[in-house]
Amino acid sequence: MYRNALEQLKLWKARPNRKPLILQGARQVGKTWLMQEFGKLEFQRTFIINFEDDAHARGVFEEDLDVHRIMKALSIKAGYQITPDTLLVLDEIQACPQALTSLKYFCEKLPQQPVLAAGSLLGIFIHQRTSFPVGKVEFLHLYPLSFMEFLQAVGEKSLYELLLQRDFKTIKAFAYKYTDLLKQYFYVGGMPAAVAEFARTNDYQRVRQLQKELLQTYEGDFSKYPPSTVSQRIREVWHSIPSQLTKENKKFIYGVIRDGARAKEYETAIEWLQDSGLIYKVHRVTKPYMPLSAYQELNIFKIFIADVGLLGALSELNANTVIDGSSIFTEFKGALTEQYVLQQLKGMTDVFPYYWTSGERAEIDFVTQYENQIIPIEAKANTNLRAKSLKSYCDQYKPEIAIRFSLADYKQTGNLYDIPLYMVELFRQIIK
Repeated sequence: MYRNALEQLKLWKARPNRKPLILQGARQVGKTWLMQEFGKLEFQRTFIINFEDDAHARGVFEEDLDVHRIMKALSIKAGYQITPDTLLVLDEIQACPQALTSLKYFCEKLPQQPVLAAGSLLGIFIHQRTSFPVGKVEFLHLYPLSFMEFLQAVGEKSLYELLLQRDFKTIKAFAYKYTDLLKQYFYVGGMPAAVAEFARTNDYQRVRQLQKELLQTYEGDFSKYPPSTVSQRIREVWHSIPSQLTKENKKFIYGVIRDGARAKEYETAIEWLQDSGLIYKVHRVTKPYMPLSAYQELNIFKIFIADVGLLGALSELNANTVIDGSSIFTEFKGALTEQYVLQQLKGMTDVFPYYWTSGERAEIDFVTQYENQIIPIEAKANTNLRAKSLKSYCDQYKPEIAIRFSLADYKQTGNLYDIPLYMVELFRQIIK
């Protein structure tokens, strides 16, 4: 299974002034596999420590933070000298806070030694600890497989390569096949275990079983890690998300959780889910001007979850509903489509989505900043290209580029780019 993040790790390795790198992402999104695969491809050796099940390794770091002594002890433990041609992997690092602190000293005293760190719910751990080595580490966020990664995983490499070539006439001839694969992705999503199982068996029922098991793991985390006063509210927020996204106005409403719910009761729960990598908050901007971050409204946002397949599982959508597009699916199709587009955008390292509304009259699903431009983005679930909100936005703000993702074929009309949903990841190359 190929992951685009491998290329980012290769760039990190090649940097002369690299720092230890912390890999973040939701539980079971493939962090450990990625570190192992990177070590296998790019280094002579990989030495992996899992702090959750290695008390001796925890003791090595808890003794003191002398990285030369630590490296000597780890070399003895490994049975060979750990040198810069060995990738040192510190997995489940949240189980050893001293190891997290040690990254500062690896940066300062042993910058030539490549060190990767990762851990379950590491985002929460980092957020809660004040002794974090600020400025001494780099970060890389790993997301579920994108649609184009999914194509490769299920053996459709030729279709993947055709998209890269942006040969729109030939792509149009295979639009039916891309659409079928896109529907499969809507159901399977991008969690590695689900994708691997689908690639092996083509069994939707087995995929849903794996997704349900993963959701149960997350539910267990809700009870195990946060304070008991917060865990129930985390669960309530989590289970409200499908209902939130089904609304025509997808702004997160606390009253959907329960009657009388207030923001201050659920702020910590939402923060916990965000730090765990399970949800994405997309804030509204008052004006689509540069920089967008300066115009975001912190108290007005939409919430999506990490993966479109998990959203379907959480919503109890069955395979026939998604793949065949039954009438039951009609209302929720827009929610899955918007979730899908957001998920592809989040996987791009330099794309930060917001959204825009004009009262009750118009809403643009996403706006993003790219090369000194603000680009409005509409996500359509089918081939219907009517977009009153996008026209209203363009009339008001005169953007140089506007994008509409749908199941229609590619075309450009003035400043408006109609791009198929299965090419979301390539929008930057297309508009160039």
